[in-house]
Amino acid sequence: MHHRLKGRGLYVITDGPRANLLEAVALALAGGAKLLQYRDKTTDQARRLTEARALRALCAARGVPLIINDDVALAQAAGAAGVHLGEDDGDIASARLALGPDAIIGVSCYDSLERARQVAADGADYLAFGAFFPSPTKPHARRASFDLLRQTAALGLPRVAIGGITPENGGSLVDAGADYLAVISAVFGDPDVRAAAGRFTQLFTTH
Repeated sequence: MHHRLKGRGLYVITDGPRANLLEAVALALAGGAKLLQYRDKTTDQARRLTEARALRALCAARGVPLIINDDVALAQAAGAAGVHLGEDDGDIASARLALGPDAIIGVSCYDSLERARQVAADGADYLAFGAFFPSPTKPHARRASFDLLRQTAALGLPRVAIGGITPENGGSLVDAGADYLAVISAVFGDPDVRAAAGRFTQLFTTH
């Protein structure tokens, strides 16, 4: 059983290229974020590597793991703590081989209990489920049920909830068993990033 990821809390995911990326992430971390995922779907490799390395330093200062979305090579080059894999992003074994035994490898399980069981057996470090609510980032994403969080408790891995999560609806997911709430627009789209992150962080002390 892997225990590379400890605790619970807000999992912030960046929203692609933005001029003030480092400032916004610093504010989210100051607001209490416990995990950061760098998500940038562009093909500007040089900028992505520069940003990922800068984010790694920012995260290291706060003791927060940096996870890279979908790109094992970038995670390796940037010295990130790990990688997040979707269903078309390669397998856990290859990522583990590239990133080493201590890397955090998270996997999207969407709305599938069967997939969660499979990737848990394959050595995933956390399981991500969603979307739980309509998501502005992925409006056509599959929808997951709250029961899925309860059903996967027995797998013994941290469970991440994603998709349209707000401070108003996030508490219900924490109550259902989510260890982390993964948020993009409700933090990085807010005019006050730090305060937005703080509202999510607070859910873990009140639920």
